[in-house]
Amino acid sequence: MTNAELAILGLVIEKARHGYEIEQVIAARDMREWTEIGFSSIYYLLKKLQKNGWVHSRIEADHQQGPARTVYEATPDGYAAWQQAMMDVLTTPRPHYDPFQLGLANLPAISHDEAVNALLQRRDTLQQTLQHVHSRRAEAQPHAPMHVDAMFELSVVMLEAEINWLTSFIDRLGEAPQGDSPHAH
Repeated sequence: MTNAELAILGLVIEKARHGYEIEQVIAARDMREWTEIGFSSIYYLLKKLQKNGWVHSRIEADHQQGPARTVYEATPDGYAAWQQAMMDVLTTPRPHYDPFQLGLANLPAISHDEAVNALLQRRDTLQQTLQHVHSRRAEAQPHAPMHVDAMFELSVVMLEAEINWLTSFIDRLGEAPQGDSPHAH
């Protein structure tokens, strides 16, 4: 099961939902910050989950809210598949392929000043992201379920850790001898 399928199935397991409601929850929880779910792929994923027998749909007519909507609910097989996938993602660490590591590996290929400026820019961007996460977390309080707050908290901790590491590394770069980049030769 892909991360996007797992996320959509989890939202449907929380409660029966129609596609637009799923989009609203994804936006409210900033889920696009940590999983790849495009707005246009929600219905595709719901149909795929339905084809696998993990959700079923029903038409819900609500004349106060406009035309009838298709509401998706998890099936027992869907719940079992979700539970197995959830246990796997919670217990098994996965490699994290971050292109930033590639940048660090190739740091000697750029000048000292370029490296410092790039890292300072990254730190500034991370600090802005941290402010955004703090404000989104504050908006979600006090009504956010514990697991949603835990996701915000993990994001905050990870952002703060990287910002602190970057600050330390930038300081070490400032103390290092400034050699030419390999391209200057």
